[in-house]
Amino acid sequence: MRVLIAPDKFAGTLTAVEAAEAMAEGWRRQAPADELDLAPMADGGPGFVDVLHAALGGEVLAVTVRGPHGEPVPATLLRVGDTAYVESAQACGLHLLDGDAEQATTAGVGELVAAAVDSGARRVVVGLGGSGTNDAGAGLLHALGATADGPLDVGAAGLTAVSAIDLAPARDRVAGVELVAASDVENPLAGLFGATKVFGPQKGVTEERIPVVDGWLEGFAAVAGRRTALEKGAGAAGGLGYGLLLLGATREPGLTLVAEAVDLGRRAREADLVLTGEGAFDFSSRAGKVPYGVASVAGEALRPCVALAGKVLVGSREMRALGVEAAYAMVDMVGEERSFGNPAGALADVAARVARSWSQ
Repeated sequence: MRVLIAPDKFAGTLTAVEAAEAMAEGWRRQAPADELDLAPMADGGPGFVDVLHAALGGEVLAVTVRGPHGEPVPATLLRVGDTAYVESAQACGLHLLDGDAEQATTAGVGELVAAAVDSGARRVVVGLGGSGTNDAGAGLLHALGATADGPLDVGAAGLTAVSAIDLAPARDRVAGVELVAASDVENPLAGLFGATKVFGPQKGVTEERIPVVDGWLEGFAAVAGRRTALEKGAGAAGGLGYGLLLLGATREPGLTLVAEAVDLGRRAREADLVLTGEGAFDFSSRAGKVPYGVASVAGEALRPCVALAGKVLVGSREMRALGVEAAYAMVDMVGEERSFGNPAGALADVAARVARSWSQ
């Protein structure tokens, strides 16, 4: 039997690569004769560069950029031919947030893009997701050369002082380079479905502050380009999508981009069963999350898809609506203490148990 193993990261515990290896270890324990094909996945958020490097090879270049509060942080970019892949979370990720999200900047992402351009890349793909920022991409624009009559690199709070902006230097900096914003988020920059209202609370923006911060982004859009603020994906990564779109970037679904890079469709057709997974499997997984995307590919290949997760928060009906035949929760099968104390071992144990039911 041939099994394709294509999980996302288990946020806070396992990278996608580690999760795939743990699932494979457990499966082999129960069904050593099965042939396993590991295809760790990402949707543009944390793990984006690692997953693509594992699939595509290429050269990893180490750089140091500004973190969300201005501190130096290590980051990497992946060069594959003329294309460079960068991961915005390495420069402005939620895990780097150590203070007020209203004062967190995306300047480090702009420095990553600049490093990619300086490396000779003619196409730069920026993975969006897992950000701790909400500055409408102003920091990115500043790092690439944009100027304004107010600060662009001190977070959303600085946008109140911006009444004029010159984007020409930033556009010149990336002239001749194809920019791609890799994100499955389709939200506009501001408003009821915008970056602040939908994603601000997970970054620490309180309910009473949402209208204020959203107003800052609305004001900035009035200066930098209101029409672009309405485009799909402008609200991705706290408006980092907006900053990239202002520079002429196109948006591609991150999951689709990764799936094509790892040739997931062909690998699913060659498998008898597809395994996927993530930390929490719930109905929000439909919104561009890895398990739903993998299940969709499996469905097109007419292959069953099974999910392993830290927690499963959907019933069988919702599960099937997501294209998943069955889902298994680590906390239910091996207990919460083991799931968090030894996530790789716990996931391997669950995979071994699932193999008893699913391996031929």
